[in-house]
Amino acid sequence: MLGSLSTSDIEDLLYQCNLGRIGCSHHGKIYVVPVNYIYDGRSVIAHSVEGLKIRIMRNNPSVCFEVDEVQNNKNWKSVIAQGVYQEIIGERERYDAMKLFVDKMLKLKVSTTAHPPELQPERLHSTHGSVKPVIYRILLTEKSGRYEKE
Repeated sequence: MLGSLSTSDIEDLLYQCNLGRIGCSHHGKIYVVPVNYIYDGRSVIAHSVEGLKIRIMRNNPSVCFEVDEVQNNKNWKSVIAQGVYQEIIGERERYDAMKLFVDKMLKLKVSTTAHPPELQPERLHSTHGSVKPVIYRILLTEKSGRYEKE
């Protein structure tokens, strides 16, 4: 059976998952990239080093976000959302966003090669010998969801 997810099911999937995909575009080319994220009820919050994805979203802040939960080809859920990229730049807001992110990630089983982001002030606000992360949100403006259930 195919169907549309309810608003409640869409919210649940966004809260439950931690890996999604951002789709952004630049000069007619679409770029899709996976990201670890948290959902705060309005926005997807993530972080990255500066690179192609950040440059594209700075240039064109209209983005798409997708998350799915797949058990098999006949049992899955998917949410697609439209949104607007916004960098989080205030020191307190950066700290609060990363704290939410770290708190959620520490509750998950993390692979042996993954390292949770550090909350030391010098890692969040300066470049003392390391790359300063770009902390951002995607403010979700439209959400829809589909599912298939055997």
